[in-house]
Amino acid sequence: MSIAAIVSSPFTPSNIQLASTTSQSSISPFKSSSLTFQLTGPKSTNKNPNFKFAVTAMSLTSQQNISQTSFLDRKESAVLHFVKYHGLGNDFIMVNNLDSTEPKITPEQAVKLCDRNFGIGADGVIFAMPGWNGTDYTMRIFNSDGSEPEMCGNGVRCFAKFISDLSNLNGRQSFTVHTGAGLIIPEIQNDGKVKVDMGEPVLKASYVPTKLPANKDQSVVKAKIEVDGVNWNVTCVSMGNPHCVTFGSDENENLVVDELNLADIGPKFEHHAVFPARTNTEFVQVFSRTHLKMRVWERGAGATLACGTGACAVVVAAILEGRSERYRTVLLIYLEDRWR
Repeated sequence: MSIAAIVSSPFTPSNIQLASTTSQSSISPFKSSSLTFQLTGPKSTNKNPNFKFAVTAMSLTSQQNISQTSFLDRKESAVLHFVKYHGLGNDFIMVNNLDSTEPKITPEQAVKLCDRNFGIGADGVIFAMPGWNGTDYTMRIFNSDGSEPEMCGNGVRCFAKFISDLSNLNGRQSFTVHTGAGLIIPEIQNDGKVKVDMGEPVLKASYVPTKLPANKDQSVVKAKIEVDGVNWNVTCVSMGNPHCVTFGSDENENLVVDELNLADIGPKFEHHAVFPARTNTEFVQVFSRTHLKMRVWERGAGATLACGTGACAVVVAAILEGRSERYRTVLLIYLEDRWR
């Protein structure tokens, strides 16, 4: 089945500063048209197993051209309206779920929607839900494999822009968001960029979590993990979700990340026995003390073009291993492709 082309405008390159641990970006507004198709399959817990989804085809335009009765406001029953945003190529199906504390679709349906050949295609589905325990909003995510992560850095930036578009917010705005990783406070800047305080990294091994023995102040820094008979050096960091960062192995201390077969090696890290909650894995190439390049295998989503929490984890790991300054550029695959 074919569907209309879906285009979202990219965030601008991010600059992450360890002192404030923030991620900054902008996204352009768009207009849309819609069509509807049936997502069929095994019966789910939903009352209507053949749930309809409205596909939104988006094109760039100026903010003043967006209709006040746009796709964001439509409320037809039995139809799931969504828009698609991406942060540096890390793409998400965004769902207005503000009228319910339960996601409008099941994890199994999210898997079908995220399929890039037979669905819409995305790294995950994000639900904008009512706030909890005094927060303004709640953000939940289903990964493309149906699992639910605690949080997502690029996802929360897209979430903030989505809320801004839903509420027709103008100028500098901030709000509180409840996530599985705790309270997040994104801020819409006057220039349209989205700034998010990612919080402090968690380094204690049992909190990451990892079963690797701590080797530096209860943390795991440049420890060894065996994957396919190769001893990799890893540093473990949690940014609300678990990360395993590696700059190389005993056999290859200086990675050339473009040479990695990520689809082969990534799952072996993700499902390694030393990571009881599975893990995101960042493979990092060091060009200089201020310039790093990262490829990421995300837990539950596989190879993605960018990872916000992963970029932060890479910076933390680079500093802990003495490879980087506190202010640096992390080059992601999406950005590199655009700059070539």
